[in-house]
Amino acid sequence: MAMSFSLPLVKMQALHKSYADGAIQVLKGIDIEMKPGERVVVIGPSGGGKSTLLRVMMGLEKIDSGSVTFDGKPYISSGVKESKTVIDMSVRRSIGMVFQHYTLFPHLNVLQNLTLAPCKVRGEAKAKAQDRAQTLLERFGLGAKAKAYPAQLSGGQKQRVAIARALMLDPKLMLFDEVTSALDPELVGEVEQVILQLAAQNMPMMIVTHDMWFARNIASRVIFCAGGVVVEDGPPEQVLGSPKEERTKEFIDRVFHINQ
Repeated sequence: MAMSFSLPLVKMQALHKSYADGAIQVLKGIDIEMKPGERVVVIGPSGGGKSTLLRVMMGLEKIDSGSVTFDGKPYISSGVKESKTVIDMSVRRSIGMVFQHYTLFPHLNVLQNLTLAPCKVRGEAKAKAQDRAQTLLERFGLGAKAKAYPAQLSGGQKQRVAIARALMLDPKLMLFDEVTSALDPELVGEVEQVILQLAAQNMPMMIVTHDMWFARNIASRVIFCAGGVVVEDGPPEQVLGSPKEERTKEFIDRVFHINQ
């Protein structure tokens, strides 16, 4: 019960984001708080603002207005009269993100992909970074792939390498954006198992996914976004099992119908 009184790890306030000089509104005043240790899964129709929300959280997208605090510190801010989004890069380094399409450096082998950022960004000794990288690879069943190049890996292996690379900077929060949607069905499980491992170790995470089985099994909380707003927010058994909002019901029914 004490956790409910803990300070939020993430606090998004009145986030607005648009494209085409305001013609396309993607986020329309999003307010989300996330406590330490929570695993928030964001679901919703395509174009509802889910991936944009994660990209804003990672500091990859400018905002029109609103603010984000992280671990009690101001992180992202912008004002209606300001054209500039202010991002505290020292805070951003506490957040790791894994994308749908791996984003591994093709000219570097797996070990080099994992050690590049710790050595360049933090000045970590190469030998120490390599030891940590090898430990992570072993943990994710990739120990024998350290010298392989991305082109020699399956999609599932690439995504597990991408997760290991993000963990090399010891993030306080992990963001996962549709990390299994580009994979063949038989490879989805191996990536989801890695993320479930992290969940078992209480890694805070925010996940965008269309996989309702995965959402139900990993989430401590599910947020349904549509039309740039939060429509419903609650425990997975409530949002996925007996949603209160009609818009949520329609989405859940359609998704489960498609997957049957």
